[in-house]
This record gives sequence, C-alpha cells and structure tokens, in this order.
Amino acid sequence: MALERIYAGWRRRYVEQASQGVTADGAGCIFCELEGAPIGAASGVVARDEHAFVVLNAFPYGSGHVLVLPRRHAAAIADLDEAESIGLWRLSVRSLRAIELAYRPDGANLGANLGVAGGAGIPGHLHLHVLPRWGGDTNFMTAVAETRVVNEDLAVTFEKLHAAFERLS
Repeated sequence: MALERIYAGWRRRYVEQASQGVTADGAGCIFCELEGAPIGAASGVVARDEHAFVVLNAFPYGSGHVLVLPRRHAAAIADLDEAESIGLWRLSVRSLRAIELAYRPDGANLGANLGVAGGAGIPGHLHLHVLPRWGGDTNFMTAVAETRVVNEDLAVTFEKLHAAFERLS
C-alpha cells in the first residue's frame, strides 16, 4: 500500500525563502545568523565550539532532534578544511552522547541530506541531523497520514540537551 501525501505547500515557500538572498559568504543564511546567536532556548542554539555548533531542529522528526553545522558557511563536505571536518564530526559525536544521556533512546539516526536532490531543505549550509529513536516510534500518524507527532516542546528539548552537554564538558 502506497502512503498518501498531505499537501504542505506552505513548506515550499519556507524552503525557498530560507535560501533566498543568501550570498556565497553566507549573508542572509538562517544558519549563519544562528551561529552568532547566544546559547539559549530562544535561539535554539544548544552548544558550540571553535568549528561547529548545535541547534535544535525547528521542524523535528521527534523529540531531541538537533542539527550540527560548521560555523563557517559551507555547502558541501568537500568545502570544509581538515580542522572544520574534524570539528563537525567531533561535535556530532558529542551531540549523540548528549542525546543518549538526556533521552536514553533505543537507537539513533545520524545523517546528512546533501544538496537539493538529496533532500536538503537549506542546501547552502551543510548540516548533519542527529536524533534519538525508539522501537515503535513510527506510529499510525506517520504510517497513515505522513504526519509526525512530537510530544515535547522545543524549550523542554533545549533544557534537556543543554544540561546533557554541560555534564559532558
């Protein structure tokens, strides 16, 4: 049985606007704007280090879903220098550890949607997804209506993950 699709035309406008007017150096990029934002629930920035930062996914697949991004505006993995590449991976591993500490999931997903054809909603700024998973967390809403039910407010997610990052420091 093929899954039915729920029309979400509003999402296309968001994706187009998110990348509209972004220059090669990242001016106008929503992720570059978040890179300089203070760590806090209002910004969604959970942690940062010299080369990368972690932000809550504003459209999470589930509770605890974060994005790990290089601090410098770069669209592709090949655009990163060695220190940035190592830093991105190091903070991705730290994010996974924080998620495990905060949520005790049964498993996790870690991955990247590279380029428009790869499914990247904002293809101009490379980002990795890190999210906890539990047995049975894909319920009837996803199977029947292609809709996700996220049972936690982003402010609560921030508090859990920020505390976990602090414990890992």
